[in-house]
Amino acid sequence: MAALCVQLAVLIGFSRSPDFLPRGDDMQFYSDWGRRIAAGQWTDGRAFYGLPGYAYLLGMVYRGVGFDPFTVGLVQAGLFACVAVLLHALAEKMFAPSGAARAVGWCAAAGWICFVPAQTFAAVLMPTVWLVAAYWGLVLWLVRARPGPSVWRWGGIGLGVGCVSMMIATITLLSPLILLRILQTVRHSDNGRPAWLRILAAAGLYLSGMFAGSAPASLHNYLVAREPVLLSAHSGINFWIGNNPEANGYPRIPAGLRATQEGLLQDSIRVAEREAGRPLTRAEVSAHWNAKAQTYIRAHFGEWCRLLLRKIANFWNGYTYDDICCIKRFQDLGITFAGIGYGQVAALALAGAGFALRANPGAWWAAGAVLLHMAALLPVFVTERYRLAAVPGLLLFAAWWAVTLVVHLRGRQWKNAALLAGASVCTGWFVSIPRPDPALWSLDFYKAGIRQIDSGETGQAARNLNTALRYAPGSPEIHFALGNLALKTGNRAAAEAFYGTTLRIQSFHSRAQNNLGVLALENRDWVRAENCFLATLAVEPEDAKAFYLLALAREGAGKFAEARESLAVALKLRPDLAEFRKLEDRLRDR
Repeated sequence: MAALCVQLAVLIGFSRSPDFLPRGDDMQFYSDWGRRIAAGQWTDGRAFYGLPGYAYLLGMVYRGVGFDPFTVGLVQAGLFACVAVLLHALAEKMFAPSGAARAVGWCAAAGWICFVPAQTFAAVLMPTVWLVAAYWGLVLWLVRARPGPSVWRWGGIGLGVGCVSMMIATITLLSPLILLRILQTVRHSDNGRPAWLRILAAAGLYLSGMFAGSAPASLHNYLVAREPVLLSAHSGINFWIGNNPEANGYPRIPAGLRATQEGLLQDSIRVAEREAGRPLTRAEVSAHWNAKAQTYIRAHFGEWCRLLLRKIANFWNGYTYDDICCIKRFQDLGITFAGIGYGQVAALALAGAGFALRANPGAWWAAGAVLLHMAALLPVFVTERYRLAAVPGLLLFAAWWAVTLVVHLRGRQWKNAALLAGASVCTGWFVSIPRPDPALWSLDFYKAGIRQIDSGETGQAARNLNTALRYAPGSPEIHFALGNLALKTGNRAAAEAFYGTTLRIQSFHSRAQNNLGVLALENRDWVRAENCFLATLAVEPEDAKAFYLLALAREGAGKFAEARESLAVALKLRPDLAEFRKLEDRLRDR
């Protein structure tokens, strides 16, 4: 109940903030996809380019109650509370031999309630908390599974894993634990049939159920899109982002690709097609980026091994890489409650894990789940929301450390208490090793700044963006954001200067070109405006708004036939916009 109350308070605070309706990043990506589904556009006829489960879930909610993120937040608040309950149940099952299981359970549940990233990601339109609840619910089921001859239940488990994999695929990494539990629990039947036959049957049912659960995505890709994609075709670009010469273990976007969610997906297709010299299906786009990453790994194997070690270190490090910058924003607005972060939990969990595993064999299930989740991130990169699914397991070990330390101190077992305390000092040093890359430290300030521009907090936006610029003066996105800020405050000359700097750093930055084109339109500089919009369309050839603006520039220059051609494309892409129809009426008599 405490967990639910805390998360409801966070949700209510979030609903009153200027950021409640999704704007930008993955939240808007999922929300827009869900709204299209609710409107009846079930598919675009191509392979999914993003895991579809959460988008279809949003689509069903929006279809039933309208566009209402608050309803989704209520469901996710319930899942947040379920995780706290799961932690208590897991502790009682895994730490029973130590005699302090209940205290560990309460401590771990309290840690989850106070874990600031969990409060944040359970409130926003992201599937993160769904994975956490499913992941640790499955671990609890495995711990509780009793030996017996039944094999059919494993098909049901596989079906559930397959369904969740359409939302977040990393849950499939629990398969080794599931297969191990099959080996431990499947026994002879009453008719004396050999156990190994039943073990094979249980494993086969599990794997069959997993594929059946994910079948809606697979069948869509194979039958509707006619592309050989199991779940989503975006895995190739993620693999390349995590394994390229510029990779640093975090989602550092390689040169030539934009950092925004929508821009990244568009650029991954555009650049792949340009390099291939022909149009590509989404499956071919994924294969293109996968092949590039494989080539890099083979050619720089030693460097790649060091990159893997860096990813492991990033997984345990206290540095918060929040790629959608919700955590800092929520804290700035006073939405989340003060609490603990990943570094504190990881340090205590590492300090207590060795002692806990020796005294409590059942705790190996939690350790295995944490390590398998870490392994799931190694092929790509580490972010705060990606590693959140490991936090419940870490909280169990951190809680065991705290409870055991108190027990040793109360029992005057100074040697044991000193060992626990000394271990925490060492692990505290390990997780706090600094990340010296200045670009990493600019992220929170940059993301906070662009959100503050949208909400009209121009003074705070200027402070945050200028701080970000001092950390990363060569970032085109920070210069572009400062241009938007200058435009919002009416300083057109400064805006043009920032957009110009953006293009000098990144010549294909379509949004900077577009904004310069709009400024040129307002100045009646038709030639410059036309050139800017043509440059925008070279990067984003399906941008209906850019075609419309190009038509306006050509109308101003007296190129009426060309203006009609441009507008015809805009109308084909977006026939529903009234401003496009109004321009069509005006050009009809020209």
